[in-house]
Amino acid sequence: MSAHSVAAVRVPTQPKSSASTSSQQSHEFTLHLHNFEGPFDLLLQLIARHRLDITEIALAQVTDEFIGYINRMYELGTEAALDQASDFLVTAATLLDIKASRLLPQHAPETAEEFAALEARDLLFARLLQYRAYKEVASVLEQRFGEESSRYMRDVTLEPRFAKALPELVFDVSPEEFASIAYKALSPAEESQSVEQVETEHLRAPLTTIAAQEQAILDALETEQTVSFEELASRSQELEIAVVRFLAMLELYKEHRIDVRQDQPLASIILTKLASRTVETEHGKTSDSARKEEQ
Repeated sequence: MSAHSVAAVRVPTQPKSSASTSSQQSHEFTLHLHNFEGPFDLLLQLIARHRLDITEIALAQVTDEFIGYINRMYELGTEAALDQASDFLVTAATLLDIKASRLLPQHAPETAEEFAALEARDLLFARLLQYRAYKEVASVLEQRFGEESSRYMRDVTLEPRFAKALPELVFDVSPEEFASIAYKALSPAEESQSVEQVETEHLRAPLTTIAAQEQAILDALETEQTVSFEELASRSQELEIAVVRFLAMLELYKEHRIDVRQDQPLASIILTKLASRTVETEHGKTSDSARKEEQ
């Protein structure tokens, strides 16, 4: 970018709504150069985005204006003057190094010293970008702090006379509407009103029960004494009956009315009827003796 192609950049002054913003604007470092006029932060932003050639900026004039700005800040008793001076030194060193690299002949680095200088320049530029990011975040935090500084959290409880107070009832219906609602709620149902019917076509009674299948197993064992479950299952026409018959077999085995044996996994399940029930009940008597006493 040549000197003739650089247009003067001027930032329009916008009215500020808050006193804190106007105070911040009055203490902002502003430049007045032949090709740029505006805040120093805007100059850095334009240079970083390559919208303004740094070789066209007189850094000596920038430094002189900043020294005058710092002197005015000290006269006003601004405590942030020292911090701003430190930030400016880092930024000015970065700009000076970038401008020197633009003006000097460009060649590929060959020695370790040249590589180190190039790395140091990149670090300075990265520090400048980091400084810009922190400055923008600080500006946002300052604005938020100014907005929230007049708000205070209530850290006391309500007085007892207010804590037990009930909220006032608000009725959004008229007395006539309320009476109509009460009449409908308390009136008996009209005879002509049809009773809601529940459809039961999709429901069906079970094909069998566990008790019925227990009896079927016992009847089969009365004649054969020993039978396999596969044979019992094959006698049923429905899968549901076979499943219930299997559950009935487990119940009979649990009640010690039959014996179940399977020699190996996946082998046939053999059912055998026990001759007598000799398992003690929870009262300490055998089931057979308990049945005789009941008779």
